[in-house]
Amino acid sequence: MKTNRFFSVVVIVLAVLVLSSCATAVKKVDGDKALSLWNDDARAKKELIAYMQAITDPESPDFIPVDRRVAVFDFDGTLFCETDLDYFDHTLLAYRVTEDENYKNQASDFEKYVANEIITKSQSSSPVSGLDVVHGQAVASAFKGMTPEQFIAYIQGFKKTPMPHYTGMNRGDGFYLPMLEVVNYLIDNDFTVFIVTGTDRYILRGIFQDSPLSFIPPAQIIGSEESIVVESQGDPNGLEYTFKADDKVVLGGDFLVKNLKTNKVFIIVKEIGVQPVLSFGNSSGDASMHEYTINNNQYRSLAFMLCCDDLERENGNQKKADDMYSQCAEFGWVPISMKNDWTTIYGNNVTYIK
Repeated sequence: MKTNRFFSVVVIVLAVLVLSSCATAVKKVDGDKALSLWNDDARAKKELIAYMQAITDPESPDFIPVDRRVAVFDFDGTLFCETDLDYFDHTLLAYRVTEDENYKNQASDFEKYVANEIITKSQSSSPVSGLDVVHGQAVASAFKGMTPEQFIAYIQGFKKTPMPHYTGMNRGDGFYLPMLEVVNYLIDNDFTVFIVTGTDRYILRGIFQDSPLSFIPPAQIIGSEESIVVESQGDPNGLEYTFKADDKVVLGGDFLVKNLKTNKVFIIVKEIGVQPVLSFGNSSGDASMHEYTINNNQYRSLAFMLCCDDLERENGNQKKADDMYSQCAEFGWVPISMKNDWTTIYGNNVTYIK
């Protein structure tokens, strides 16, 4: 009996040691291999790898528990081609209102006005500014009555049209390959990745479906908000109407919130519920998200800004890039040079046509 009791104690002790070892094991992810499309001397690559080594080491004072490893990414210009020569969601609206044979004759004067503003500014290479809210409203009304699934299916078709100023690439293929490596590197290190951007939430879901980032759950894709209603709901609000078995949820046609600037902070607080420790963006629209991430954070945190300084492989803008470098220096963000830090942007089979 004593022998059996002795062996039982040994087994329990060994089990505890094994479990303890597993709990404190450091997950080894080779940053250089994971970020193979980045030049070795890129500051952003070096800082991200050093950061990851510190915050994943249980013995490090900078260790971050897995449940607080939260990263937020902007979309246009951060993960995806921002201007060819305009945003994906802007070109989608312009197509819907001016080219879609099934809709263009039904388009309202307001939708036509917004679409023509986008087209005119794009053709003249002028910045499409001041249209955030009216564009959101035009998108909401132009797709009113579709179910979210129908809207996403519509986007699948638009994604297959050629990217006008690139050879070898359709509109849905414009992901920055080095940034896809960053997303995968974070996930391999037990991060939860959220997309927090100004593009309409349902447009985002359509872009992400059947894409290199299709593994990101819809709940982690956060964009601008438009209303949804029950098709047969009529005037009663959601508190006065009871959903029926044969009811359908459809887009309601009203624009609610543009997810830019400080609105990004509000939405992070409401939908994520914890302060991120990593933030990735490319414009002033991401500044508030960055500042919220890196200030008054109980964990070591970083913010990265893409600078659109590649004029050969991408529709870059040196003036905007220089301004962003200045902001990075002022606010302590880590700059990413699309020109100097990346060995490729879209792959060797894609060429930008100036």
